[in-house]
Amino acid sequence: MNEYKQLTRQGLWENNPALVQLLGLCPLLAVTASVTNALGLGLATLFVLIGSNITVSLVRQWVPQEIRIPVFVMVIATFVTIIQLLMNAYVFELYQSLGIFIPLIVTNCAIIGRAEAYASKNSVQKAAFDGLAMGVGFALVLAVLGAMREIIGNGTLFDGAELLLGDWAAQLRLELFQVDYPLLLAILPPGAFIGMGFIIALKNLIDAKLEAKAEKAEKSVTRARVTAES
Repeated sequence: MNEYKQLTRQGLWENNPALVQLLGLCPLLAVTASVTNALGLGLATLFVLIGSNITVSLVRQWVPQEIRIPVFVMVIATFVTIIQLLMNAYVFELYQSLGIFIPLIVTNCAIIGRAEAYASKNSVQKAAFDGLAMGVGFALVLAVLGAMREIIGNGTLFDGAELLLGDWAAQLRLELFQVDYPLLLAILPPGAFIGMGFIIALKNLIDAKLEAKAEKAEKSVTRARVTAES
């Protein structure tokens, strides 16, 4: 159980593929102009991460060390093709909106990195959970960045949600304030770089405060022990 907790912390915060490893930034910065696009790519990446981790864990004993990377890439490409066909069939407008960045999931270093570093060395259950934790962490960063850019750029939230969730989701759209002209800086890639910088800075600030708090608590415990021994 402790290992699963550690995997959760690693995927969501301590070793988040987007915030800490800074992997997969190309699609992350390109498609997060809205929450809908961000969640669409995040869920696709999550599916590929879980599927590829499970498959790599299952076949790890039969894959020669010399060709493991090409095999892992083929496994990832297979799951990317599956999700691409499913999105083409069921959420075609969102599929068109994400465009080339769906097949580019194959080149996401976070996925091949987890396959090589963890899935190829652990059981199916742990590999699946690692893929889930890393995928959720990546999707959350996408969603937060997409929300920031959509709100600042267009004054809306969940615009186009029906493209991902169906017609009923059109009612989820929120217009937070009126915008006569979209703020292009937020919608275009430069806004994504700026927003990502603020998110990483906020994480570093929180980590620094938590570390300082932990050091203070450790010093208090040490002083208490010294006093008790005296």
